[in-house]
Amino acid sequence: MPQPRVKLVVTGDDFGYCPRRNQGIVDCFQAGGISNVSLLVNASAAKEAADLAKRHNIPIGLHANLSEGVPVCPSLQQASTLINQRGFFLGKMGFRQALERGQLSMNQVDLELRAQVRLFRELTGHLPHHMDGHQHVHVLPEVREVFAQVLSDLRIPYTRVPVEPGLHSCPWLPAHIQRFYTQVEKDALDSISVFTRYGIRWPDVYLGLTTMGQNMSIPNLQRALNHVLAAGPSGTTSSSASSSNQPVVTAELMVHPGYPSHTQEGGCGEGPDDFSQSADRQHELSVLRDPSLQALYSQERVQLCAFKDL
Repeated sequence: MPQPRVKLVVTGDDFGYCPRRNQGIVDCFQAGGISNVSLLVNASAAKEAADLAKRHNIPIGLHANLSEGVPVCPSLQQASTLINQRGFFLGKMGFRQALERGQLSMNQVDLELRAQVRLFRELTGHLPHHMDGHQHVHVLPEVREVFAQVLSDLRIPYTRVPVEPGLHSCPWLPAHIQRFYTQVEKDALDSISVFTRYGIRWPDVYLGLTTMGQNMSIPNLQRALNHVLAAGPSGTTSSSASSSNQPVVTAELMVHPGYPSHTQEGGCGEGPDDFSQSADRQHELSVLRDPSLQALYSQERVQLCAFKDL
């Protein structure tokens, strides 16, 4: 390929969630559909996932999880502000509601994040090349400060900032999902100054909210890619993006490929969720492996890479 216009990290999230997810992610990587994975260390098939990453040389980072399943820090498993009476994390919305009420201990968030990095290192033999948040918890108020401190202390260079161009012009997104994504975007924008202060980096452009599950298609990916191609290296729109001396734009595309989870197999302690058992994961897998997507990348001079290659 001539000089690429875009370096694109395609990250398969939730690696380790279940054996079927793991297999789908490996198949997708081998087909050139993804270039990077994010590991859930508290998921039921995390060790298998780490072993598969080693075997297939899959670049791997940490999908820090504070909302689903059980903490990995032993001191937080019996009684902590992060869990409910059954010992499980509070859930995607439960975590956010408890945070809004001031009920979460940021010291306990710090302990759990560091414990997850330690477990990641035990499983993989190295520190994560990047670290993001399951269900975008890492950009939430207060949490983002703790998260950035952990990354800075442990010299983990990259994270994810989920601010997606074109998010507000997607008629296919239901209103309740659009509202949630808009809040994620607001939290992510508010995180930029925090991550900058700690010297944390992230790609110029983020994609993935508008192309999840059944919303993933070649036309929708083309649309998302057009936003990247129109962006300058800082993620700002550039009128000269196609000029020959234009610096390469970096981007991350968040994806969730896999085969549907079997009932009661997988998850982070409470079994697999509905999204994991649906056909949505396999749909993403099929689109990402479609030869026409590879042709699109080639045509637009998009080079797939991992965070460690940026």
